[in-house]
Amino acid sequence: MEPPTSLRSVPPEGAVRHRPGEAGSGAGSLVTLADIEAAAARLAGQVLDTPCVESKTLGEIAGCQVFLKFENLQFTASFKERGALNKLAVMVESGQPIKGVIAASAGNHAQGVAHHAQRLGLHAVIVMPVATPMVKVERTRGFGAVVVLHGETFDQAREHALKLAEQEGLNFIHPFDDEAVIAGQGTIGIEMLRAQPDLDTLVIAVGGGGLLSGIATAARHIKPGLQIIGVQTSRFPAMVNTIKGTQHAQGNSTIAEGIAVGVPGRITREIIRERVDDLVLVDEGDIEQAVLMLLEIEKTVVEGAGAAGLAALLKEPARYAGRKVGLVLCGGNIDPLMLSALIERGMVRAGRLARIRVNARDAPGVLARITAVVAEAGANIDEVHHQRAFSTLSAQNVEVELVLQTRNRAHVDETVRALAAAGFEAQPR
Repeated sequence: MEPPTSLRSVPPEGAVRHRPGEAGSGAGSLVTLADIEAAAARLAGQVLDTPCVESKTLGEIAGCQVFLKFENLQFTASFKERGALNKLAVMVESGQPIKGVIAASAGNHAQGVAHHAQRLGLHAVIVMPVATPMVKVERTRGFGAVVVLHGETFDQAREHALKLAEQEGLNFIHPFDDEAVIAGQGTIGIEMLRAQPDLDTLVIAVGGGGLLSGIATAARHIKPGLQIIGVQTSRFPAMVNTIKGTQHAQGNSTIAEGIAVGVPGRITREIIRERVDDLVLVDEGDIEQAVLMLLEIEKTVVEGAGAAGLAALLKEPARYAGRKVGLVLCGGNIDPLMLSALIERGMVRAGRLARIRVNARDAPGVLARITAVVAEAGANIDEVHHQRAFSTLSAQNVEVELVLQTRNRAHVDETVRALAAAGFEAQPR
């Protein structure tokens, strides 16, 4: 079942078509299955062959069979260490002297390079955007790398890293636009199809394109009829715009900062154009919902980029109905404060956390009566705000704002009705 418009069957106007293995529009040779198999041999025993198992609950919700590849269980909590290690290993195998390596990353590539550079005895410098979550910054430093915070975006950090590489004679390790890095990421595709050979669809997050192009290369050779779909956040639609010729506006921030790339790779875009069936966009709310579902249902923590594949399934369930879909939980390095905020926002959307405003006479015992009614309705009070000075009510009245833990939206309405029956003017906010 092909999507309505296949990138492979209908290339954008002016696109150059290539057979697997041919050069791509000056971007260098396309990565081959042999490259990925060589990478798998280098990575054996150095990174986890992470579980790829079915989630029956998510499958029931999405209307298809869902198989999750838990790359958030890697030592650095991200798939990125695969490509980083393969690139470093290729460099060491070449026998050329290495003064040190430098990388630009929003966090996961940084940790992968830093960790494996430390293991291989290589000096590492990492340039990160200033807004990178501190959990990623500190973990990168913990691997012995020198961290330089520069620029508001990944692209600004990358330009600074390239300058430092030239000034200090360091080898630049690109996070996605490098054949060895792409081959390393492609080992995920081999592992997924070995663990679940009946998969007929892969839905993979895409930023710069390293993960998607690597997996697509492996999957397209191992199982040519597989449907492969890339997922990008609507805040950073650069790959979609490049491949499809669209003009979606780019935002400034996203909770999926791991795929917040403004300029896609030259090598990766050629591979994706050649080997991927379609690209789709998901919104911030879709990603937030997916993060929370994975936490609540699978008891696993993922960052925004790691939930992009599930977000796509939830957004368009009819497209994947009845299929056997493989998703990659590509990273778990989410800032704890961000995760806390997402949990609260998700509870509000589900009606499990609600605000109710109650107007009442300002008299002794009124607050106790209000809380008693709420308790009898089965809601739990999280916060109470007793407002006099900033209220527009008469001086004899008081406004009480309650933050309640409830079962769902219907329960919120039941609580409001119970307050009204007790003589209080109440309404949800």
